[in-house]
Amino acid sequence: MGTIPDPGELTHPSFDEFQRQTSLMASCTLLWKELSDHFTNLEQDLLKKSEALRHKIQTLDHQTKESLDELDKREVSIQGSVQIALSKVEKSMEAALKALETEDDENGEVDDGDGLLLKLKSFCLGMDSGGFWTFITGKKKELEALRAKIHLALAECIDPPRFVLEAISEVFPLDKRVEKSDGGNDLGWACVLVLESLIPVVVDPVIGKSRILVTPSMKERAKEIAETWKASLEERGGIENVRTPDVHTFLQHLVTFGIVKREDINLYRKLVVGSAWRKQMPKLAVSLGLGDIMPDMIEELISRGQQLDAVHFTYEVDLLDKFPPVPLLKAYLKDAKKAAAAISEDPNNAGRAMHLAARKEQSALRAVIKCIEEYKLQAEFPPENLKKRLEQLEKVKVEKRKPAAVPANKRTRANNGGPMPPAKAGRLTNAYVSSYPAAPGFIRSPSHSQYPAGVPPYHSPPSMYGSRSPPTNPYTYSPESAPHAGYTYSPEAAPHAGSFPTPPMSYPVYGGYGKPMAPAYQPAYYR
Repeated sequence: MGTIPDPGELTHPSFDEFQRQTSLMASCTLLWKELSDHFTNLEQDLLKKSEALRHKIQTLDHQTKESLDELDKREVSIQGSVQIALSKVEKSMEAALKALETEDDENGEVDDGDGLLLKLKSFCLGMDSGGFWTFITGKKKELEALRAKIHLALAECIDPPRFVLEAISEVFPLDKRVEKSDGGNDLGWACVLVLESLIPVVVDPVIGKSRILVTPSMKERAKEIAETWKASLEERGGIENVRTPDVHTFLQHLVTFGIVKREDINLYRKLVVGSAWRKQMPKLAVSLGLGDIMPDMIEELISRGQQLDAVHFTYEVDLLDKFPPVPLLKAYLKDAKKAAAAISEDPNNAGRAMHLAARKEQSALRAVIKCIEEYKLQAEFPPENLKKRLEQLEKVKVEKRKPAAVPANKRTRANNGGPMPPAKAGRLTNAYVSSYPAAPGFIRSPSHSQYPAGVPPYHSPPSMYGSRSPPTNPYTYSPESAPHAGYTYSPEAAPHAGSFPTPPMSYPVYGGYGKPMAPAYQPAYYR
């Protein structure tokens, strides 16, 4: 017979199996929960993506409908716009003919806005683009008045786009001037002013800026000009070195004539970033179609240390949430202060370095204060401390400009501005200060002061000074009557006071007493 197994041995394997099954059930439950959560998240993501796609489809449908409506409107409005443009041209032709008949040539200076407008209109009516350009470039000090009047005058032209292209052709796309002055070489401001003023003249009167009324021939000419400018980039030093006025004129030319190319978007971006400090650049960037890549451009400006320019671009495209302006302005001030400190540490020219450092910090403070006031950021960034710092720097600058006080012991000559001799010079024999002092009316020789008071002054006329011939007066001292060798003349030893007049300065030695006089000391009338 077999043995009966121990009950403990039978239950032990069953308990281990139960624990194994329990662990397996827990693992399956945990895995099921993870899978359930995963599929739930996938379902939610799919729902979100589906909703986003549905929203995009609706937006595209809406934009498509708007575009179709716009195209229909443009197509329907073409006839009306053309009629308006033709009637405008006819009126301009009549006004031009009337102006030619009256031959009203106003050559006088204009002092008020009405006179300025009349002068501009006279050029536009006669299609005198050369005279118009010369007049504009000579009125830079009246820039704001010109900005308010030019578009009104351009409206009187028979063909405003042609007139503008001919006017700026002297300097754009290539500078054709033979003589260029250093001071008035930059006429980019005039090109930009005229191109900006042309926009309200050529916009469609029915649908506005979305359509530019420029004839196909003028648009092709504008494209050729743009290509010529791009081809000359290498001559201008490349994209990195091209002058900002030239860049501004080129970009404004593209926007004014509506000839922006999508394939040149990278070129436009580089040009805009390189000249971002210009006030009009943010608006030009949007007009050039750079709105989609504006965040990347702002980040590039920040990396370059141009936080202030980045603030202007941020406000133009309303990216304040992504690029808060106050931290950018504070970072700009911090960088400017570091740069000023680096400049002031120049050991070669400490005075000039301190001046340049102060100027840099002042410029940064003024720019930030202006930006705060322009965008109403006083609550977030109070400018009072900045203004106090600016006043301190300006005060230091004014104090440095004050003339230094002259010490009381510095003696200056009143008659000719030269230095006075020392106080003890009068007690020194033959005291010497300057080789060529300014000649007064009469100068005594220094040796004359050695004669006793009783010796009368020399009465020979000044014309005898410097003469090598002996005077006719027999009592005048002559070189031939000099004492014998070894004998030294002394006034105290003279037998009779006043028996010898003062010797003339024509004698080759100083007073005849063996003291040679340096030629450099002789006044002009002694030589």
